[in-house]
Amino acid sequence: MFPIRDTIRSRSFPIITLLLIAVNALVFFFELSLSPASLERFVYSFGLVPARLNLGNPFSFYPFLTHMFLHGGWLHFLSNMWTLFIFGDNVEDRMGSGGYLLFYLLGGFVAGGLQTFFSPGSNIPSIGASGAIAAVLGAYFLFFPRARVITFIPLFFLPWFVEISAFVYLGFWFVSQLFSGVLSLSTASGAQMGGVAWWAHVGGFLFGLIIALPALFRRPRRTAYPDEFFPW
Repeated sequence: MFPIRDTIRSRSFPIITLLLIAVNALVFFFELSLSPASLERFVYSFGLVPARLNLGNPFSFYPFLTHMFLHGGWLHFLSNMWTLFIFGDNVEDRMGSGGYLLFYLLGGFVAGGLQTFFSPGSNIPSIGASGAIAAVLGAYFLFFPRARVITFIPLFFLPWFVEISAFVYLGFWFVSQLFSGVLSLSTASGAQMGGVAWWAHVGGFLFGLIIALPALFRRPRRTAYPDEFFPW
């Protein structure tokens, strides 16, 4: 399933979401300019490599920040940025730009942390914004469960577009990531199977849920979105 758009319109300009997309794009195009050898060094320098972390050297932990701005190819980059574009604006609108930026970055940290926990000796660099974006999806899951997601589903090579509630779409996505993460633990490659850091997705999504949950119990401050489940 591939999301095309959602049905919730942001009521404010998503400056942070667009800036995050722009920064990711600049880094990605820089990657494209590098030779294969230089790109490999770049990825190993700024990607999150669990085996290289050293508690005695605080500077070894900077990849927890930098890894979320690197991508491994056009499909990786475009799918992440498109997902952020669809879901990020509404979460930013709800949290406020400053809080949203902090939330996004912390989500990437937590996602990288859980991935590292399940593969502490791995020499494979984890890169990509998907852990931080998973946190955005977790928040969206609670904020807008009744929103509709226009979804593309290939069916026998024919395009099929359906509207799925965000609760179902994101719930299915999370369960699939959790299942893949658990399955990866039984393989020789560990928590990163098929080049995908499943536990980063799981960790980011759970972080988003935990951070967004208290907001459901705040006193009403403004008119609710038409598709909100828990207006306040």
